[in-house]
Amino acid sequence: MIITNNLYQTALIQPIQKGCNCLKIISGYSTAAMAYKHISEILQQNNQITVQLLVGMTPFDGISLGNHRGFIKLVTDDFPRNFSCSYIFRNKPVHSKAYLWYSNGSFQESYIGSANYTQNAFLGNNRELLTNNKDSQICDYWQELERDSIFCDDGESEHLIQIYREYNYRRTKSRLEEISEPGEIFIDEKRNLDHIKVSFLDRHGELPSVSGLNWGQRQGREKNQAYIPLKSDVYNTDFFPDTTIQFTIHTDDDKTLIATRAQANGKAIHTPQNNSLIGEYFRMRLGLANGAFITKNDLEQYGRTDVDFYKIDSETYYMDFSL
Repeated sequence: MIITNNLYQTALIQPIQKGCNCLKIISGYSTAAMAYKHISEILQQNNQITVQLLVGMTPFDGISLGNHRGFIKLVTDDFPRNFSCSYIFRNKPVHSKAYLWYSNGSFQESYIGSANYTQNAFLGNNRELLTNNKDSQICDYWQELERDSIFCDDGESEHLIQIYREYNYRRTKSRLEEISEPGEIFIDEKRNLDHIKVSFLDRHGELPSVSGLNWGQRQGREKNQAYIPLKSDVYNTDFFPDTTIQFTIHTDDDKTLIATRAQANGKAIHTPQNNSLIGEYFRMRLGLANGAFITKNDLEQYGRTDVDFYKIDSETYYMDFSL
């Protein structure tokens, strides 16, 4: 059976409804944002399900620091019982894309085709193709590749795989902007990336007392809850993805956040796992206590009242709050 529409539901969600409880993924390229979105959704259906990811093109292309840190966070903090991620590090790189479903250790079916494990492939505008296959030989292929892989959180992985900083790279404008082809990246300077500056201040030049960075300062809320506000000249553009897509933010101090847009018109960037993560992050940068009320003066004493975003690709952004 050839599948060209509704790939996400068909290949990544519906097998759970048939009783499958383990997914093994072979993908040339992948993103931490896709893994977070997908695993968060399927755990709502079955909190015992496991996902094992093999990223295949790492011997040739390496992996971005943001995605590498993102995968480690998913494995160690967010889904330690449900998710593992490995990189191919020896022999030939792997460009294959296959999704193998198991039920209690018994192989059930697979989906094989062109779609990498990225939101751009499964939820974007590219034309992708998958075929349903019940041939268990694909399991032998998985085992063969697994022997040539190393877990992303293994201490040796960063010595065996090239980890690159996103802002030193950019796709040429003549290429389709597709997260699944990071091999077609060319070294460039950060200033040549698409860039916007986002202010924390409102239209009156003041820092809101119960929204934005102070969203949690309302009665009954966790005081660190916060979001990054976007004005209409930003949220009415395609600089950030729409509200259905999650994306990885890599910061100038080497932190990684999984984020998405929320609220009316997608006018807020927040962290779907925990709305307090952004508030905790900026309070730490400002030298404030957890849960502290943030004032305009706090930002001015730090040295800036805004933050810069650089678009690496449709699922990866670099956030600069440095002075």
